[in-house]
Amino acid sequence: MDAREPEHSDVIIIGAGFSGIGAAYRIHEKNPDLTLTILERRERLGGTWDLFRYPGIRSDSDIFTLSFPWEPWTRPEAIADGADIWQYMADTARKHGIDELIRYRTAVHSAEWHSATDTWTVRADRDGTEAVFTARFLFFASGYYDYDEPYVPDFPGIGDFRGEVIHPQHWPENFDASGKRLVVIGSGATAVSMIPSLTQTAAHVTMLQRTPSYLLSVPRMLPPINAIRRVLPRRTGHLAARWVMSMFGSLLWLVSRRAPALSKRLLRRMTMRELPANYPVDVHFRPPYNPWDQRMCFMVDSDLLKAVAAGDVDIVTDHVDHFDTDGIVLRSGHRLDTDVVITATGLQMQALGGVAVFVDGDKVEPHQRFMYRRHLLEDVPNAAWCMGYTNASWTLGADMTARAVANLLAYMHSHGYTHAYPHLGNETMPEQPAFNLQSGYVLRGLQALPKSGQRRPWMLSHTYVRDAIGHRLEPIDESMVFGRAGVAEPHPA
Repeated sequence: MDAREPEHSDVIIIGAGFSGIGAAYRIHEKNPDLTLTILERRERLGGTWDLFRYPGIRSDSDIFTLSFPWEPWTRPEAIADGADIWQYMADTARKHGIDELIRYRTAVHSAEWHSATDTWTVRADRDGTEAVFTARFLFFASGYYDYDEPYVPDFPGIGDFRGEVIHPQHWPENFDASGKRLVVIGSGATAVSMIPSLTQTAAHVTMLQRTPSYLLSVPRMLPPINAIRRVLPRRTGHLAARWVMSMFGSLLWLVSRRAPALSKRLLRRMTMRELPANYPVDVHFRPPYNPWDQRMCFMVDSDLLKAVAAGDVDIVTDHVDHFDTDGIVLRSGHRLDTDVVITATGLQMQALGGVAVFVDGDKVEPHQRFMYRRHLLEDVPNAAWCMGYTNASWTLGADMTARAVANLLAYMHSHGYTHAYPHLGNETMPEQPAFNLQSGYVLRGLQALPKSGQRRPWMLSHTYVRDAIGHRLEPIDESMVFGRAGVAEPHPA
C-alpha cells in the first residue's frame, strides 16, 4: 500500500488478541455493513497467547470464561495450556473470516482525530515503511501492559553474574534447562505456572519470593462441567459452563473479600494437606495481606505444592541484596548459587498500547481522563479501549465491551450520528484507582491508567454480575454527546 493513499475502514481495531478478535465478531454481528480492519504489530494473532511462550504457560482462570461465548471450547480441559489456547484463537478467527481482516507487522504509533471530518488518521510502521489508515471509529484492543519492556528491578551487581538471566516475557526459543540449577524470582501467576514444568528437566529449581501469594488448586478437568457439556447442544453447553464458572468465580471473590479470615483458614488448610509435616507453611505460604488484595494464583492439581513436597523445588522467602558472579546474595546473608536466573517480576502497565492519541491537535493523556462504562474515555470521540477484569477472566469484560461498542455503532447509524463521546463537564467526580489490587505491577502503573469515578457510569467496576446486568439496563445516551460532522451539538447538562 502506498503510504500516501490511506486505507479507509469504518472501524479500525488495534490488536488481534482475544479483545480484537472478539470485537471484530461482535461489531460485524450487530453491524454487518460496516467495514473492519485489524492492525496487529506481531507476525501472528494471539496477543498475550502469542507473546508468552515459557514452559508451563496456561490460563490462570478457567477456559470457559476465557474463551469466546459465541465459539465453544471443545477440548475437555478446564485449565488450558497456552499452545491450545492460541490454536483455539487461530481456528476461531479463520472459521469466522476474521483472519482476513488482519494486517500483520503493522505497529501503530499515533492516532489523530479530526472534528472537521469526524475521522481518525492512524499512522503505523509496516515493515519499515509508514502506513496510513483512516476510520470513523477506533477500537483499542491492545491490552494494558507493555509488550516490549517487562518490569525488571534494578538488582545490584546483576551485570557481574556469569550465568543466564531470562525474563518470561522474552523467553528464548531454544532454552534447555537440562541439568541446570534455576532460581525463579517471583511468586505470581507466571512463577507458579512455570516452576512445575521446569522441574521436569532442571537439576533443581528454587523459587525466591519477597512475599508469598495465595494459592488455590483447581483440577485440570471438571467432570461435572463436562457432563453438562455432553448432555446439552454444543453451544448451549458452552454457555452453561461459562455461566456456572463465572458465578463460581464471582462467589469466590465475594467470599474472599467479605470473609477474609475464613478464606485464609481454608487456603492454609489446603496448602498444609499437600506439604510434609512440620513444613514452615506460615513462612512461605502466608501472605501479609487479605485474599484478592492481590490476584490469587491458581495451581493445577496442586502441582507446585507437590513439587515442593517431592524436593524438586525449594521456596526461599527473602530479599535480593545483590548478585555476584555465581548467583544471588540475600539480605539475610544466605546465598543462592545458580546457573540461570528467571526474573518473573511482572509487567509494565501501559495505556492504549503506547499509541500517541491526539484530538484536534491536543494530546490525550489517559491518566487525566475518566473511563466511561469500562470502554470509553472522557471527551475522546469515537474511540473505545477494551478493559477486562482483574478478578476474573479478561474475556468476560472484553466481550461486554465489544457488545457495548457494537450497540453504540448501531445507535449512531440509526440516528445519523458521525461522532459520540462521554462528557462529564463540570460535574464533580471523586476518584478511585482503576484497578483494585495491591499487586506491584498495579501500584507501579497507576499513573498509566485512566481514572475511575466512584459512581456509574464513570466507575470502573470489578463485579462482573453487576456489570452484566447494568450493561443491559443502562440507557445508551446517558452522559453522552452525539453529533454530526460540522454541526455544533450542545453538551448534556
